[in-house]
Amino acid sequence: MKKTTSGAGNSRVLQVLMVDDSEDDVLLTIRELKRGGYNPVYERVETLSAMQTALKNKQWDIILCDYKMPSFNALSVIAFLKKNNMEIPIIIVSGTIGEETATECMRLGAHDYVMKTNLSRLCPAIAREMEEVEIRKKQCLAEELLRQSEEKYRSILENIQEGYFEVDLAGNFTFFNESLCRMTGCSRKELYGASYKQFSDKEFSNKVFQTFNKIYKTGEQYKVFDWQIIRKDGTKRYIEASASLRKDLSDKPIGFRGLIRDITERKQIEEALRRSEKFFKEVTENSSDIIIIVDENGNLKYCSPSMEHITGYRQDEVVGKSGFVFIHPDEINRAFDEFGKAVQEKGCLLPANTFKVLHKDGSLRYFYGTGKNLLDNPDIAGIVMNIRDITEAKKAEETIKKSEAKYRSIFENAIEGIYQVTFDGRFITANTAFARMAGYDSPEELIKSVKNAKTQLYVHPEDRDKFLQIMETNNFAEGFETQFLRKDGSTFWVVLNARAVRDEKGNIIYNEGLVEDITPRKQAEEKLKQSLERLKKAVNTTINVLVSALESRDPYTAGHQTQVANLACAIAQEMGFDKDKVEEIRMAGVIHDIGKLSIPVEILSKPTKLTSLEFSLIKEHSQSGFEMLKDVDPSWPLAEIVLQHHERLNGSGYPRNLKGDEILMEARILAVADVVEAMASHRPYRASLGV
Repeated sequence: MKKTTSGAGNSRVLQVLMVDDSEDDVLLTIRELKRGGYNPVYERVETLSAMQTALKNKQWDIILCDYKMPSFNALSVIAFLKKNNMEIPIIIVSGTIGEETATECMRLGAHDYVMKTNLSRLCPAIAREMEEVEIRKKQCLAEELLRQSEEKYRSILENIQEGYFEVDLAGNFTFFNESLCRMTGCSRKELYGASYKQFSDKEFSNKVFQTFNKIYKTGEQYKVFDWQIIRKDGTKRYIEASASLRKDLSDKPIGFRGLIRDITERKQIEEALRRSEKFFKEVTENSSDIIIIVDENGNLKYCSPSMEHITGYRQDEVVGKSGFVFIHPDEINRAFDEFGKAVQEKGCLLPANTFKVLHKDGSLRYFYGTGKNLLDNPDIAGIVMNIRDITEAKKAEETIKKSEAKYRSIFENAIEGIYQVTFDGRFITANTAFARMAGYDSPEELIKSVKNAKTQLYVHPEDRDKFLQIMETNNFAEGFETQFLRKDGSTFWVVLNARAVRDEKGNIIYNEGLVEDITPRKQAEEKLKQSLERLKKAVNTTINVLVSALESRDPYTAGHQTQVANLACAIAQEMGFDKDKVEEIRMAGVIHDIGKLSIPVEILSKPTKLTSLEFSLIKEHSQSGFEMLKDVDPSWPLAEIVLQHHERLNGSGYPRNLKGDEILMEARILAVADVVEAMASHRPYRASLGV
């Protein structure tokens, strides 16, 4: 074995492993390589072990191998390289190889063969192989980069929360990630080849079709569109999707691809917010008080519609303007001071306050207001105030002050009770009327005996707590009804109208007001209730008489109406209707065939099939029943239910041929109960069909 290295100026270095048993042949080959512009660095080996060592110790650009040597041959070299996955070009350089043998070597893995008698072909063959080696290296590198890229993006696709999909032009899924399987609730096997239409109702399927059609025609990506899918388990989910056109290598459209995001939770939150906004808007805009929001400078950001009713100013006349323009000049300085304090109380409830204000017509009004500082709340960024017009109450209060001389006479001789009581329930004053109501001989006895109004006067002590809470919040209470205890333990009903008297710190010192004994009214209400109950029983009795009259004319349907009513009530209860609605359905069921009173008895009890004319008379019973009942209390549409109980959802019923939701729900329930009971009962013209 011999190593030789030779170099020349700009010649290309070529690492050559020479597998040959002839040193002279190798030198001739090296000389040819130099003539061809190469600078060969070579090593000659002639045994398998020497070749193994050479391959292990050095990187070779090419192997030039004689076909036949004493120890081994070119086929062994080729086999060794294959076995060890060595991608080194090998060219057979031999003087004895035949064309058939050379072809076999080429088939087994040799890249070319050159006869030693024609070495002029060697350098071009090597140049070609070196170029192909470079091409293969670049190709391998590109394939590896492509594999890494595919692996990277496949990993991304399989791990993103969004669903990725590819569909053909017909809308059938051809590729998708695991997220899409989770969204649809389907396995990969179930989803592959399935149409998107399987996961949508007709409306949303048409919507998706129109979107895909637009993408197909314009070629433009559709960034976002909403879609509702129906999962495999039947549940519905809202999704947000983007899609674009897929094309083949010839730029021909072959389908669509896109991303899907589940937005069900977002939709639910949006719907909850919408309902919440609607609720609070309705509450605010229908409040009898004025609700306003002012910024830190006192400018109105919002006012409720009641502003116009109470102040005379429309919303568009005041929003954006200072709220101080409404304050009476006498109180403008106090208003500035109070507002300055309110601005500093971030997040706090503001104490109740009363101010004189000017109506649009110039008249003086008194406003009572409470509020909360929400300047730090980014959704409000203002002070929210609830304002009530208490002008009339103020006028009454001033009138009382001016008429204090008359008050004592009124106090002593009033039919209604008048009192003053401390926050903890001790009476300061009480008039004769109040003492008499409570069963005491004099106001003095009442004041001395009752040390705690909550436990000694109120039948339900918790009512006292509710009353005090109202006083604390509103400073007055109107029409508060409760039950009081008399001295002897008996009870009576009263209505309280009172106001709170506070000290200079705003604490309630006592409440004062009027007490009216409404026991007679309550007793009258109870009697009226009992009368209504008796009237209701009388109506039921009358209806039962009518039902009995009908059943006496048509013995074959005896009990039919009652059985229908019972079944209809059971259906209504199962559907969750309230007690009053169930009673309405029961009443309608009991009298639904009342119109048959107008039909000749020989037709009602005819044991054979009715003629067309006779059946048309039978069909009149719905209209006849309506005419009998149409003047009944409209709060219960008994007449309309009776009129519709033979209507059918497909419009085949009578007398109006109503369809679907045109038919009252009560009439639909009654129709089902009527049909089921009829099928399960005997008739003169047929036996029971059975449930």
